[in-house]
Amino acid sequence: MKTLFNNYLNTFKGLSKEVWWLALITLINRAGTMVIPFLSLYLTEDLQFTPSNVGTIMMCFGLGSVAGSWLGGKLTDTIGYYKVMVRSLLSTGVLFIALQFLNTFYTICLGIFLVMLVADMFRPAMFVALSAYSKPENKTRSVTLIRLAINLGFSAGPAIGGLIIATMGYGYLFWVDGITCILATVVLFMVLNPKKSKILDDIVVTNPDSAYKDKAFTIFLVAMFLFGVIFLQYFSTMPLYYREAHILTEFEIGLLLGANGFIIFLLEMPLIKWLENSRFSKTELMLFGAILTTASFIVLNITTWSGILIIGMFLMTIGEMIAFPFSNAFAMERAKKGNQGEYMALYSIAFSMAHIFGHKAGLQMVDDWGFDNTWYTITLIGGFCVILLLILKAHLNIKRS
Repeated sequence: MKTLFNNYLNTFKGLSKEVWWLALITLINRAGTMVIPFLSLYLTEDLQFTPSNVGTIMMCFGLGSVAGSWLGGKLTDTIGYYKVMVRSLLSTGVLFIALQFLNTFYTICLGIFLVMLVADMFRPAMFVALSAYSKPENKTRSVTLIRLAINLGFSAGPAIGGLIIATMGYGYLFWVDGITCILATVVLFMVLNPKKSKILDDIVVTNPDSAYKDKAFTIFLVAMFLFGVIFLQYFSTMPLYYREAHILTEFEIGLLLGANGFIIFLLEMPLIKWLENSRFSKTELMLFGAILTTASFIVLNITTWSGILIIGMFLMTIGEMIAFPFSNAFAMERAKKGNQGEYMALYSIAFSMAHIFGHKAGLQMVDDWGFDNTWYTITLIGGFCVILLLILKAHLNIKRS
């Protein structure tokens, strides 16, 4: 057991101090994001919106995310990642607190849009900062450390969130979200000020290639959009499925969602370290992750036994653990050819676009067709994602030959 523990710790060695600070800031920020997994339940149960209305609100979530990612990328390439991250975190904290006071359909649509506009400016800036603070050989593991911070916060967040809802109500979640964003800003200001941080990979491209003309990157982005559509069902339609088809309580739903983050916290870094040393390319690993995530939906239609929810969550978790770090590393690798903010903004936008269409489409399908047919359709979308990744693999092989 001691050897096993030491081997686990060794997978974290070599990462810079700045990456660890960035992970801590992410952990503080993410620990409070209890609202998002329960947003569909809050809107349907507390505010009495229909699933179709909830889908429209989640589209506004995605539109704000797209606009914020694009703006964050532009600002990162002009004023720098540090200023963008500080302003984004502080403003997001204030807006999250204000969001709880909105209770009409149109004001919530506008409020969600503004929150995500400001919040997702952080993402491309954070990716560029992560690349700057990481040695080239450590980038995938640096991404994985950030994901561990996210999932450590997320493993506790839903469980605590479910408990807060059961005892005090939804309103308190917005306060926790806002305060943790503000705390993350304070830590960021104290430890990652440009005067104190050390740049390890300062990439300067004199004649940058446009990300919009990178064919391989375009194929990759479409595949990531489709992957995002299927993955995001776990944060909108899936909680409703747990409640309506399997009669789980908010606390049980929180535990099930929290298990995802806990498994990732325990296993992702050793898994990524092992896969980095394997013969598989980043594209092949993304492909395997997409297959597992897609499989997590089709198994739900096999039986009405509630234990299948754990199997589905496990398949999705392993798929996510593989697909996200290597897709992120693939994007950062391609970004070295051009303006990093532009590349990483487009990577973020692919998932933001998934927010626009994924939540709305999933909830509308549930409304019109029921859960079983929705899961069949999501499986089909996952199949298209897998095909695109196969095309990407073939395209890159031709380029190399």
